[in-house]
Amino acid sequence: MEDVLNLAGTSYRSRLIVGTGKYKDFQETKKAIEVSGAEIVTVAVRRVNITDPNKENLLDYLDPKKYTILPNTAGCYTADDAVRTCRLAREAGVGKMIKLEVIGDDKTLFPDIPATLDAARILVKEGFVVLPYITDDPITAKKLQDIGCAAVMPLAAPIGSGLGIRNPFNIRIILEQATVPVIVDAGVGTASDAAIAMEMGCDGVLMNTAIASAKDPILMAEAMRLGVESGRKAYLAGRIPKKLYATASSPLDGILA
Repeated sequence: MEDVLNLAGTSYRSRLIVGTGKYKDFQETKKAIEVSGAEIVTVAVRRVNITDPNKENLLDYLDPKKYTILPNTAGCYTADDAVRTCRLAREAGVGKMIKLEVIGDDKTLFPDIPATLDAARILVKEGFVVLPYITDDPITAKKLQDIGCAAVMPLAAPIGSGLGIRNPFNIRIILEQATVPVIVDAGVGTASDAAIAMEMGCDGVLMNTAIASAKDPILMAEAMRLGVESGRKAYLAGRIPKKLYATASSPLDGILA
């Protein structure tokens, strides 16, 4: 069987989701996304124009027939603002799958978990396919899963930090109890970070800064694609157990004395 990421009844070949902020222009955005192989592209509705056809519009560069546009609520600090932003995106015809972000702190950009839960309850009831950005907290992940979110998206590290997965143990607990896809969101810095997330069994990785702010965004987009692909294959292949002492690579049976 083909190995695909299933989100709310839709299958995707790529397990890499990319953002659209921080590029020098829409042309660079388009090229990086093409090279990344991503099929889902997230857009901050409050920061990138996808709703006003009278201004330069990102959707002039990204074909909605080729990509699933994932509006996100970056910049929202209350549940009400997040819900309002999601409704605006749906009215613009972008779709009903959304990345929910409710920020609780300007310095760390950590999510406001109570507000995220409140917004998720409203949006799920209104028929949105909700992918919430959360801390690496197994309890929060389970609550959002039970609410009806289509995935959970724990951070690896603070947004834009490039630190990679800081708490693999919590991520493992989230994976053990998950009945929906687990997508690592925020904090990835390079291809090895993406590979590690996939080797752990995560269903996907979402990133923006790691590609857009690299010295060569196009080359980094390719590296991230390969990192996600190799990490996924390593997970499916099943790594050997770690051992303190050596084990001979070649069998000794049948060797002449």
